Amino acid sequence: MKISGAYTLPVNQDRAYACLQDPVLLAQSMPGCDQLVAVGEGEYKMKMKMALAAFSGAFDGKVRITDPDPPASFRLIVEGSGKVGFMKGEGLLRLAPAEAGCEVSFEGEVHVGGTIAAVGQRLIDSTAKMMIKRFFDKLAALAQGDG
Repeated sequence: MKISGAYTLPVNQDRAYACLQDPVLLAQSMPGCDQLVAVGEGEYKMKMKMALAAFSGAFDGKVRITDPDPPASFRLIVEGSGKVGFMKGEGLLRLAPAEAGCEVSFEGEVHVGGTIAAVGQRLIDSTAKMMIKRFFDKLAALAQGDG
């Protein structure tokens, strides 16, 4: 499944880039994330809970930040697996100054498999969009100190 979109964070580009690299802010912003622990340079171990239709479960995974080009872009690679299936995703995030702060645009691909894939593409797609919106809404509040 391809994902893409853009979101404006109400902070300048340098602050937005720093927030998107901060494991504490990322963990607080990711829906269902219980833990995000650094295990190396730009690499994190993640624990999260996810619910999709009648399926829910805990996932263990990894998050890696590669190809950093501060404060303009970086690549994010996410992998997770649990009893109800697995998820792998990779995306490029680009940051650019905007009138109201910093626009973060993203494009990438996500693959899901196992039992969770049985819920159907449309439900997975709408859930992914909802989770991305929640992530950016929460990150925006935290970046401004309102979280």
